[in-house]
Amino acid sequence: MKKSLLSIALTSVLATSAFISTQASATDIEGLSANVGVVSQYIFRGVVQTDTASASAGVDYETGGFYIGAWTADVQDGLEIDVYGGYGNELDNGFGYSVGFTTYQYTGDFDTSYNEVNLGLSYGMFSVSYNVGEWEVEGGADQDYDFLSATIEHEGFYATYGTWGDDFDGDYIEVGYGTEVSGFDVGVAVVSNSKELSGIGTSDENLVFSIGKSF
Repeated sequence: MKKSLLSIALTSVLATSAFISTQASATDIEGLSANVGVVSQYIFRGVVQTDTASASAGVDYETGGFYIGAWTADVQDGLEIDVYGGYGNELDNGFGYSVGFTTYQYTGDFDTSYNEVNLGLSYGMFSVSYNVGEWEVEGGADQDYDFLSATIEHEGFYATYGTWGDDFDGDYIEVGYGTEVSGFDVGVAVVSNSKELSGIGTSDENLVFSIGKSF
């Protein structure tokens, strides 16, 4: 989440949410999983976080629909550290829902912290998320924001539209594909953001490659 504009940080390319997780556990603890990954450029909700490659790692625990986890990524000037938890479930009619909380913290001088409530709905190949948060501005008034996204995915292909609101502004479109190759999760995505998110005064497009492994 860069101070140069909206400053909000990818729980993947994508988290899009960090992104790689299974129920398998290297420690044989049921419900515990871990992940590591590298992206050619770290972009979160249309906002460029790094100009170079970024490595990440995370750990998650899930039981009975409840989940908790932590994820960290290199943001060039220190680390981004995300801690999150919540509950998710899928009904018999195929509708899924989730509610949770995420806090984004940073080492170094990259940014200050963000805290948000996360809501999600899904049905088949469609999903919608709505997030409401607060950016703690150092030496100034805290800023409120919300973020709404809609995603459609099918057989590894996906497309996402996201838009910022309240004290933040801007939107983006992301189209990508992910698959498994020799036990690794690999992906490619094109992210096109509006001038409010690009940081360069005009709209911008970025091609992002990712590779990761779950345990």
